[in-house]
Amino acid sequence: MLSSAIETIGLGKRVSDATGELTILDDINFTVPAGATLAIVGASGSGKSTLLGLLAGLDTPTSGTVLLDGADIFALDEDGRAGVRKRSLGFVFQSFQLLPHLTALENVMLPLELRGDADAAARAEAMLARVGLASRLTHYPKYLSGGEQQRVALARAFVCEPPLLFADEPTGSLDAATGEAVIRLMFELNHERGSTLVLVTHDKAIAALCGRTITITAGRLV
Repeated sequence: MLSSAIETIGLGKRVSDATGELTILDDINFTVPAGATLAIVGASGSGKSTLLGLLAGLDTPTSGTVLLDGADIFALDEDGRAGVRKRSLGFVFQSFQLLPHLTALENVMLPLELRGDADAAARAEAMLARVGLASRLTHYPKYLSGGEQQRVALARAFVCEPPLLFADEPTGSLDAATGEAVIRLMFELNHERGSTLVLVTHDKAIAALCGRTITITAGRLV
């Protein structure tokens, strides 16, 4: 039986404003086996991106916790959670999140360099070739199309071969044809590397590509 890569236990998130307390997530419980693909779907404002941030330890819950590979990430301080992200997590964002002053190659090299890998340039170049950008290594993001920027972001996410990959609306900034190509590439890379994929999307066709789908409605798992 596969071990659990992710487990949420009574996960909740509440915030306060001038009108009182707002519940964003309430008592979220699920597990994701290692190597599985999971889609988190729901309407805008349902709490799905907040959930992804909690799974990655980018935000802290009001109640409950998250286990990554059996370890409670909220038993760690902020630096400890950052260490987990550096070692174990890859991210793909809707807005690409590339550094504008770095070339495509330098953007992909960055997580390897932060980890202290000596062969960062060669590995980043090979990864960009894998996503079809061997001829765009020295281009800055502003000279790349949206689809090319998202492929750079995919290369950056996968280059460290993280056991966990989180993607937040990865096609939200792309046209339909480009988005379909990017999603196909993401699943190919994920299959090749055997990582666990958690994907936030509002697109039911994309969600259907995952082995399992969970739906968040008004902060609750339905």
